[in-house]
Amino acid sequence: MADNATPAPIRVLHLEDSEIDHQLVALTLRKHGMAFAMERVETLEDFALRLEQARFDVVLADYHLAGFTALDAWALLRTRAQRPPFVLLSGAIGEAAAVEAIRTGLSDYVLKDHIGKLPHVIMRAIEVWQARQDQARADAELAASERRLAALTEHLQTSIEQERAAIAREVHDDIGGSLAAIRLDLAWIARHSQQDAAMQAHTQAASEMLQHALEASQRIMMNLRPPILDQGLVAAIGWLAEAFERRTGVATVLAAPPAGVDIDKTLALVAYRTAQEALTNAAKYAECNRVAIDLSDGEGVLTLEVSDNGRGIAPEALAKPRSFGLRGLAERAKTVGGWLDISSRPGSGTTIVLSIPLDAAAAERLAQGESA
Repeated sequence: MADNATPAPIRVLHLEDSEIDHQLVALTLRKHGMAFAMERVETLEDFALRLEQARFDVVLADYHLAGFTALDAWALLRTRAQRPPFVLLSGAIGEAAAVEAIRTGLSDYVLKDHIGKLPHVIMRAIEVWQARQDQARADAELAASERRLAALTEHLQTSIEQERAAIAREVHDDIGGSLAAIRLDLAWIARHSQQDAAMQAHTQAASEMLQHALEASQRIMMNLRPPILDQGLVAAIGWLAEAFERRTGVATVLAAPPAGVDIDKTLALVAYRTAQEALTNAAKYAECNRVAIDLSDGEGVLTLEVSDNGRGIAPEALAKPRSFGLRGLAERAKTVGGWLDISSRPGSGTTIVLSIPLDAAAAERLAQGESA
């Protein structure tokens, strides 16, 4: 069913000290078929009062008025959060001055000699204003959504780390304890079956499998909640590098401050998980023979850089919807006020850089550098 409702009239606040000019504006708008409701004010005080009392779709203002100018009215209007578009209509200002006034934020201008353009200018100003309002609302909704996502990410990461710690304790207390008991039983069997070669062979095989299970449980515990983090971030990442080199055969070099890095456990865990994921990706995909890890905390910023000389990552691979590993690292970095940069070209290796400001001054300095 068609919507035949009559559109609401455009509400115009006209700042004009000439009744004749006011009537000329009304005549022009009616001539062009515009539905409007317009009222005139002459003083800056009445202008401010009407803005407080009612809502208008557009402000139309002469330039020279008694004791003030349209720019004074605009200065008053621009302080309002929900201000309507402001159109300058004057015959006493040159075009160059009108353009200069537009640069202060006015929506548009019309010379009184060309008043026939006024309806079109008003409609365009309202449309542009509405588009900006819609964009501002969309930006605010996006910012709110990003804040909610950041809060959810932080909550999920905290929950994941708590669950990892709980699982690590169970592995240590239950599985580790059971494996230790089995080792004692196997040792007893080995002592009491020295004359049975077959039994000795089975006992030896079981002992080797048990040793493998013990090493696996220790490795799982370290991955879930590395106690080595209690010795500091440098020690923890050093352990990661050594384990990676031993497991993959890839030469791995760590450069870090000799005195270590003094940060809280939350930041240390973010850096550790970033290094862990970067090394995992290098082992899976890079096909490299060298990895360099650089850790520093200079100028109030914790920086972790993991570089390999492998085959690199294609741009389309980074943009894959299911690239959760690296995307998760970026979200994790945001939860502590940091960010993640990934630099890679096919055939030229990959560099992953985590940056976390350690104080407000560093955060502001880096933000200014980003916006420059």
